[in-house]
Amino acid sequence: MAIWKRPIDLDTLNRTSENTLISHLNIVYSDIGDDYICATMPVCHFTHQPLGMLHGGASVVLAETLGSVAANFAVDDDCYCVGLDINANHIRSMRTGTVTGKASPIHLGVSTQVWQINLNDERDRLVCSSRLTIAVKQKRNQQHAIKGLQA
Repeated sequence: MAIWKRPIDLDTLNRTSENTLISHLNIVYSDIGDDYICATMPVCHFTHQPLGMLHGGASVVLAETLGSVAANFAVDDDCYCVGLDINANHIRSMRTGTVTGKASPIHLGVSTQVWQINLNDERDRLVCSSRLTIAVKQKRNQQHAIKGLQA
């Protein structure tokens, strides 16, 4: 059974990434399943650190991108999700190629979510293991928010 509460497709995800850090790093959503989202990112000069290896920060950008997007599609329209905490264990270095991330839920609660995001190389070896904790927030009714300011 799918966990998605809103329609989700690769074209929409990739189109909404235009002119963001996601597009700057050439992150491309590549697969959506009933309970996961995948994306790829090149390992090249703009994702390298000075020693010529995949930058840990680039790995974290891919992980947080996947977890945050997934979280926002796993809540009702009256909610939105923001990251609270992310950690990443960098297991294996990469100098070239493509890294693929897969975000899967560990916990989908009313006020928090926890996502596991694994990044693998082309030989399916673990490069980075990340865990993202998400806050689930209630959207405010704009009229209610404005009235509250006037009081």
